[in-house]
Amino acid sequence: MNNIKAFGKFLDQPLLVSKFQRKIPAILASTSIAYTVSQVKKTEKEHKKEQALKTGITIGVTAISALAAPYIASKLANRALPLNTDSIISNNKKLVDYFIKNTNPEKEITNILEKSKEKILNLKEVKKLYQNLNKTEEGKIFLEKLIPSPQNISAKDIFSEIGYLSIFGAVPVVGGILGGIFADRLTDKPHWKEKIPAKIEEGAYQYLANIFMCNVGAGIALGITEKAGITSKASRAIGMTLGIITTGIVGGSKIANFISSKLIEPCFNKCNKTKNILEKELLKQTHKDRTPEILDIGLHTDDIATVSLLSGLKWIEPALPLMYTLSGYRAGIGYRN
Repeated sequence: MNNIKAFGKFLDQPLLVSKFQRKIPAILASTSIAYTVSQVKKTEKEHKKEQALKTGITIGVTAISALAAPYIASKLANRALPLNTDSIISNNKKLVDYFIKNTNPEKEITNILEKSKEKILNLKEVKKLYQNLNKTEEGKIFLEKLIPSPQNISAKDIFSEIGYLSIFGAVPVVGGILGGIFADRLTDKPHWKEKIPAKIEEGAYQYLANIFMCNVGAGIALGITEKAGITSKASRAIGMTLGIITTGIVGGSKIANFISSKLIEPCFNKCNKTKNILEKELLKQTHKDRTPEILDIGLHTDDIATVSLLSGLKWIEPALPLMYTLSGYRAGIGYRN
């Protein structure tokens, strides 16, 4: 086994994925606090308290929503949650004990197997394990149970997986909008209602351009590659990336701007009784489409996760709350170029 394959197996360890997932709340909390502090430091002294409340509430509600997202998405999409760490350890103990009892491997391999019950193996240990146990059919079956190989998702499962990811992405965006509205209600009572349209427009942009349409593009591309009989993970990943670029980054942006200018803004202008006809017409004339920026392109790192998940790689999934929190926060502050 070469180093690249060994590294792939190292990342596929269920214990590694599970323990990484357990650290996400702490990572997200510390990052949110650090960002809030940095924003407050940049604010004038007389507005620091207001900024702390506004940023802290918006990013806090968004982060909580992002952490709740996998549970909500799993429930709505009827998708099982990954096993927790305790369950994985329990399964590993039974599996390893049975294998050692029936095969009596050499001492070095036995020591690695004993470690694998409760701890993450390092790259060298994973490589050693596969070099020794992959020689027999019994060893191959055992390794596949200990560190399951990524499975290509079939065409019939593609859109249920996309549904899960799309719900997952929607929850932090909705949370960000609600958190932003609540923060404005506390810190800017005279004008908080006026800021709602920008939040919903930005939320629509973040969700359609940076999340939903990208998922759809990846799913369509994956369906095409399967129809064509392509099974290579690399080819499927390239196809999904192209699908994301054409359907998501380009198409999603246009759809989001269309919805903003033709639906969201007219709706709020109609409902806002305080604006006269001249003010409404001025708002209509000064409307600008939301255009992709450098950070928006950076946000598409979550599409790497989409491609990875739809390619059968599960180790990236725990990081999704971190990625989607940024989209939710930008919606919450009503960011518009």
